[in-house]
Amino acid sequence: MNAIRVAHRQTKNWADRIALSMVRLLRWGMDTATGYTHDKGSVKPKGDSNPASLSQNKGWFAMTERKWLVRFLFLESVAGVPGMVAASVRHLHSLRRLKRDNGWIETLLEEAYNERMHLLTFMKMAEPGRFMKFMILGAQGVFYNGFFLSYLISPRICHRFVGHLEEEAVLTYTRAIAEIDAGNLPKWAKFEAPEIAVRYWNMPEGHRTMRDLLLYVRADEAKHREVNHTLSNLEQKSDPNPFVSECK
Repeated sequence: MNAIRVAHRQTKNWADRIALSMVRLLRWGMDTATGYTHDKGSVKPKGDSNPASLSQNKGWFAMTERKWLVRFLFLESVAGVPGMVAASVRHLHSLRRLKRDNGWIETLLEEAYNERMHLLTFMKMAEPGRFMKFMILGAQGVFYNGFFLSYLISPRICHRFVGHLEEEAVLTYTRAIAEIDAGNLPKWAKFEAPEIAVRYWNMPEGHRTMRDLLLYVRADEAKHREVNHTLSNLEQKSDPNPFVSECK
């Protein structure tokens, strides 16, 4: 899990550019809502030579443990939407056409469930206030309906969008890990992962710190990044899902 790196798929056509532009817009809104700031500096995770992972904040705008948790909560409340929307649309499409879905639905549902487990884990660490809950409610309402309509129009662009969104998630968790390694988040130095996380990821004894937890979450996001970019490359109505052993 330490080998996972920040990566970005270059845009190749107008559809890719639309997807990336929407992710950048969402990223700006999320940064604003969660008070996220980032300045390039000298802090990197151990053994990481990737310049994209540099992270350093100082003074009033420093990212504290609380600010990181607020960002994680907001991020995961949004990240759990695409998989469920895509799975429900494809499920109804399969019923309507009286044809199999070629194994896509299961993978999309697994992705949505995984993102929800991320959210439930972080909620054990910080209970969002009323304002934050209101922000999540509004963002989810807008995002769910917008993604639903977009998926009806172009599933390919939507999966590319999610792929780029997961790139940003990997970047966020990489920077948080860098902050822990640099000693900028002392409350998390010896913080034990919640029991829900220990059971879900089957975390072994001696590897249940906050850093270990973020490594598991980042690994999940990196896999979602790979899956959605791959799904976007496929023929949406006929190609089988390459991430399942048996198409249903």
